[in-house]
This record gives sequence, C-alpha cells and structure tokens, in this order.
Amino acid sequence: MYEITVEDTFAAGHYLRNYKGKCENPHGHNYKVRITLAGQKLDQAGLLVDFKDLREVMKRTIDRLDHKMINEVDPFTELNPSAENLAKYFYDETTEKLDQATAGRVQVKNVTIFETETTTATYAG
Repeated sequence: MYEITVEDTFAAGHYLRNYKGKCENPHGHNYKVRITLAGQKLDQAGLLVDFKDLREVMKRTIDRLDHKMINEVDPFTELNPSAENLAKYFYDETTEKLDQATAGRVQVKNVTIFETETTTATYAG
C-alpha cells in the first residue's frame, strides 16, 4: 500500500453550539489540515497522486473556509464546526474529488485537523 500526505493551513473563526465554556463564544484558529491518501497502484508516472493535484483539491475546500466565520458556511450553518466535523468535511470533499479523478484507484486514508499545535481531531472512513 502506498501513501502520500499533504498539509496546508487556513485561518477562520467559529463557535460551538450546545457547548458550555469559552468555545461557545466566537473565536479563531490558525488551522492546519493534514490529508493522507492511500492506494495499491501507482499511475503511469509512478505516482499515487501528484502532490500538486492533492493541494489543488485541498485549496478548493480551504478557500471556502479561509478567513470566514465557519458557522456561516454550509454545512456548518447546521452542523457544529468542531474539529471532528471539520475533519469529516475535508474527508468527504476530498473523497468526492478523488473518486472522479482516479476512478477509485486512490482513497483518502484519513484527515487530521489541528486547531492548535497540540490539539487535533482525525477522521478515517
């Protein structure tokens, strides 16, 4: 099994609904997103996926959230914008784009969201 991993960052605000504590108030994070892909077969160039192609997929999702109040961006107008839900959101968005581009040859292994340098949430399908 081959794996590749790419990281990127974005800044955004959010607040947690149905939560008692500081995080129920609007606040911001400098998020880091780490996405790992996996597959058993490489393409004709000997790549699982070109790093730049994965970065482009990530960029589309990041651009929807960067410098925004996440609570105002679908699906987070209803879904709580926790790190756990952000990890699944990136997983789902990346999976959809990769299925189209690689005809199912490559899967998203996991997505980790760093809210801070020391706090993370990971989603693996």
